[in-house]
Amino acid sequence: MKSLKPKFILSFLFVVLISTYFTSCIVHRSPRVVVVKQKRLPPGQAKKIYGGSAKDYAPGQQKKNK
Repeated sequence: MKSLKPKFILSFLFVVLISTYFTSCIVHRSPRVVVVKQKRLPPGQAKKIYGGSAKDYAPGQQKKNK
């Protein structure tokens, strides 16, 4: 019976150690990022900002430039 006592104490300490390890864990969560769909600039406004022709910024003309 005396040989079981040290094994019991060691196993109990092991369980306590492992349980403290898992309960002291800190979890950091990053805030959720919400993606908002932005409106495209009209071709005339893009021309004013970036220069060039309004045709260069029109959606239908983009395929021709590639």
